[in-house]
Amino acid sequence: MLYLITNGQTDTITATEKKEKQIKGWSFGAVPAIAFDSDIGFKYGAAVNLYDYGNGTIYPDYRHSIYLEWSRTTKGSGINQITYDSKYLIKGIRFTGDLSYFQEQALDFYGFNGYKAYYNHDYEVENNVNYISRMFYRIDRQLLRAVLDFQSLRKNKNLQWILGYGIYDNTIGKVDISRLNEGKDSDKLLPVVNDSTSLYEKYKTWKIIPEDQQQGGTTQLIKIGLVYDTRDNEANPMKGIWTEALLLLSPSVIGNKYNYAQMAISHRQYFTLKKDVLNLACRIAYQGKIAGEMPFYMLPFLFSSNKPTRDGLGGAKTLRGILRNRIVGEGMLYGNFEARWKFLRTKFLKQNFYIALSGFSDIGQVIQFYDFNKTNIPVDYKIDFDDEKIHVGYGSSLHFVLNSNFVLNFTYGRTNNVQDGNSAFYINLNYLF
Repeated sequence: MLYLITNGQTDTITATEKKEKQIKGWSFGAVPAIAFDSDIGFKYGAAVNLYDYGNGTIYPDYRHSIYLEWSRTTKGSGINQITYDSKYLIKGIRFTGDLSYFQEQALDFYGFNGYKAYYNHDYEVENNVNYISRMFYRIDRQLLRAVLDFQSLRKNKNLQWILGYGIYDNTIGKVDISRLNEGKDSDKLLPVVNDSTSLYEKYKTWKIIPEDQQQGGTTQLIKIGLVYDTRDNEANPMKGIWTEALLLLSPSVIGNKYNYAQMAISHRQYFTLKKDVLNLACRIAYQGKIAGEMPFYMLPFLFSSNKPTRDGLGGAKTLRGILRNRIVGEGMLYGNFEARWKFLRTKFLKQNFYIALSGFSDIGQVIQFYDFNKTNIPVDYKIDFDDEKIHVGYGSSLHFVLNSNFVLNFTYGRTNNVQDGNSAFYINLNYLF
């Protein structure tokens, strides 16, 4: 990994007991996106986060943040994302805007309702007697997302209101095997996808996924809510709470085909165990449908007040160590518990820099099941494989933090239930919450 950093000025002003420099002007961190996957090809690109600290008097808060990510794989997947966040663009309002286009050729799809959906890793393992395809639990999804969020900034008030609007245009299809097979040796070719080599194709054939949802669709969401925030720092709070309640509306009056409402409630609390060094971060959250009918392609989205998402429970952004999107239903409860130890503080190229180590445990469960048509399912298929119960992931992360806000994470997570996978390694920006 490579850091590229700069800032507008370098005057030193003592701002904390640690005598950290008060950063002025613009600063940025950049991470190249370089990886290889035998199926989706070579990945290249970069993620950059720019921060404007103004004259430095508000540091470690910032005036403006711009996040940019552009990456491609040689076989057609890609991320195109720009996110802007500021408390100073509109007086008395925090504005967050996101415009993204995600081309995901092999997005995880394991069915619905957690453990009730049977997962067999052998289907994906070559040379296994039960092997079907490495793409058996995958779909192709093209997602265009635009989000505008507004949060009040009432002076000396911890309780603020939230208003937002988002549009999510999903295009769903089977994995393009012919494209993924381009350039492969004959012994590495993926089997041609048909109704027996893709879970998604099976679900279409059995009418589990309604015909008018099988290719995706467009959903417009209106967000209304309240947030109570007493955190001492946003990037990695040492103390305080952040509690929010959001009402998510998809009304037909603005052009939605499916009319429904959801509630998202989240409580985060941060405990200082040793000042400036060790803290405990906890999050308990619920999201569920309260009215109407949701299309299947909107189930794997979790919402918060200022962070757009495209995933359900499982994976780097929610339950680490568990398969991405493994836990999908109409209502989900989840929690994250993480101890964070800042064991080294220093200056790096005249910038404030620290390294932290954390250990975590993540849990989640579907508590409102997604109801679907079961009349066409073969009697020998395990559609209700097991009772749903708590899914558990755990592991540790190493964090490299520049000027309190640019956070690069190396995370290893595990799970002990084979129905949730085995282990995973992630490289991401920012703390989980």
